[in-house]
Amino acid sequence: MDEKVDEYIKKQKSPQKEICQRLRKIILKTFPEINEEMRVGVPCYGHTKEDPCGKYYIVALRDHVNLGFSLKGLSKKEQELFEGSGKTMKHIKVYSSKEMDEKKIIKLIKLVKEK
Repeated sequence: MDEKVDEYIKKQKSPQKEICQRLRKIILKTFPEINEEMRVGVPCYGHTKEDPCGKYYIVALRDHVNLGFSLKGLSKKEQELFEGSGKTMKHIKVYSSKEMDEKKIIKLIKLVKEK
């Protein structure tokens, strides 16, 4: 676990802080070997040395948290599972830690890892 990611999460207000903590825990629990670091001011995650931070990101916004996903290798239909208009990354929005669908999140992060 990266200390700078700890600092980023600690600086967030509620409920974003709790959402970030839970998303981080889900990612690290699902992929204990994943690389975690701060890049462009937000926590990001990756599986390879060539792309150590290119699969997922977490960003706290004013009223929610985005969990971002790489689109690399995903079909058009798979890309529709996410929000946003990015060409290389899209996201899902999380407004509450209590209402977070952990099973859905795990399914999505596993889908993206496979690609």
